[in-house]
Amino acid sequence: MVRDAIPLAQCARALVVKLRHHGDVLLAAPVLSVLKAHAPRLEIDALVYDDTASMLEGHPALAQLHRIGRDWRSLGAFNQLANERALLKVLRARGYDLLVHLTEHPRGAWLSRLLGMRHSVAPHVANRGRWWRGSFTHFYPLIRNRHQVEVNLDALRRIGVYPGLAERKVQFVPGSEAERKIAELALPSFVHMHPASRWTFKCWPAERNAQLADRLAADGHTVVLTAAPQESAFIDEILSRASSKPVNLAGRLSLKELGALTARAQLFIGVDSMPMHLAAAMGTPTVALFGPSSEDEWAPWNVEQRIVTTTHSCRPCRVDGCGGSKVSECLTFLPVDAVHAAARELLANAA
Repeated sequence: MVRDAIPLAQCARALVVKLRHHGDVLLAAPVLSVLKAHAPRLEIDALVYDDTASMLEGHPALAQLHRIGRDWRSLGAFNQLANERALLKVLRARGYDLLVHLTEHPRGAWLSRLLGMRHSVAPHVANRGRWWRGSFTHFYPLIRNRHQVEVNLDALRRIGVYPGLAERKVQFVPGSEAERKIAELALPSFVHMHPASRWTFKCWPAERNAQLADRLAADGHTVVLTAAPQESAFIDEILSRASSKPVNLAGRLSLKELGALTARAQLFIGVDSMPMHLAAAMGTPTVALFGPSSEDEWAPWNVEQRIVTTTHSCRPCRVDGCGGSKVSECLTFLPVDAVHAAARELLANAA
């Protein structure tokens, strides 16, 4: 037990701050659950970027969800300042006792000072200086090669909150409207493939995705393809190379609807990206293809899974393609046989 544990029983409200991308925000969800489990009377709010808010909307432990616009800077100095002041006013009115800051974003230090936090915890960041060190009461280490769920929960361990195994669940709530829309599609039993990523160096080649879709179709499975609107061209390339006819939902689903869809799938197949974490959160068995990123840090969380990768000695290099080329040979060399075998194994287990 830490000697300087924060007395949660004396705290009325807490603010959890996660200013990153969609998958990062989703993997912060257990922090909300664990805080609520250990302090049931604590009101827990979260602060995220507006485009990632759907990752936490509807979470059962959440009291209020606050948003920062990613485009505020582009609105001009006057409008940005007006938005910042309005947000600060709302946050001050909540009267927080505890700040849990889950990234190295400098905004956390400003919030801790401007909101007059009695208790605050943030990552230890080397060479950040006195301002950072003087902004928080507690610091937790960022451990390399540790799963991001556990890294987030380390913030709570540092202040004396020790999560039980059953409490470390990543929760995502699609909502009744999203579930209704997916139900109306009347899809048969299916395998969900989400082959795209905003980071193209994490993607498996289109021709191999097409071959995998054809093999799954030959095994008797309906294959459903999804992607973000800006990734639809990649799906079109896969479809042009496939002899089977996968269901194409690329660019047609909201994030809530994507969660509702993947919850109905027999199996999810995809690369290291937010939809892979979403599938795991919904309890769908997952085949995850890993290249330059680390499965130790980003593997599907708490779900039946198979990690498929190569034996390249350089991985995980965390580089945007070999030599910075945006093409990762540890993925382009990944054979269809290995992915198909992993998918068959999980499908057999489910059956």
